[in-house]
Amino acid sequence: MIPARFAPILFGLILSGMMTNVVTFISTWHVSGFAQNFVATWLGAWVTSWMVAFPLVLVLAPLTRKLVQLLVRAP
Repeated sequence: MIPARFAPILFGLILSGMMTNVVTFISTWHVSGFAQNFVATWLGAWVTSWMVAFPLVLVLAPLTRKLVQLLVRAP
């Protein structure tokens, strides 16, 4: 098992992986349809976008939490 202190990083890894997977699938399909090399094109786009999205999630998540705290009224 992974130690609990790594939970935010693991969360960012999984979330960014799933989101980029779906978004690149849709955008690749939208641009090229199910062409002969669809899977290779999609996987290439997915890996590239995941390499960008994962570090961004780690940086932007704390900023987003702070912004949400400013926008939401405490109970």
